[in-house]
Amino acid sequence: MSAILDRCDVSQVSPQSLALPMQAMIAAGRGLVLLRGISDAELRDVEHAVWDKLGGTSSDKVATLLRFRCLVGVFAASRLQQLFLRRGLALMGPAIEVAAEMRLNVQWGFNPMKFLRAVEAKLDEIDDRSAVRRLERAAPARVEAQLAMA
Repeated sequence: MSAILDRCDVSQVSPQSLALPMQAMIAAGRGLVLLRGISDAELRDVEHAVWDKLGGTSSDKVATLLRFRCLVGVFAASRLQQLFLRRGLALMGPAIEVAAEMRLNVQWGFNPMKFLRAVEAKLDEIDDRSAVRRLERAAPARVEAQLAMA
């Protein structure tokens, strides 16, 4: 019995399984795949890595590969490339999370504007959490300084 894959609505995958193809590209020295695209040979290498290292069913592996391919494809949009150049590798985690969860039609790929907005929202959450942590660390020092002046 073969598994049925819905090309109009590819099933979601975990961010960890979608990170595997990216890790394989980085390990092969091709970490800038989001900026420069991916060749057929690189796709075959990624496919072998996913098939060898990822657990789960065949349909999970195929969904992971399709989502990775569309993740690379959506970064052909100039706004996403500009965001990547501004934010650097800090963009990788949020982009993988969005690609793992966002609705995907194989024929059309990810919608670049929706993808951009979702990634920016995740980046804003990370920035907000970082700002709160910096304030929490700085707050005791400010309180001590104010007490010393009093």
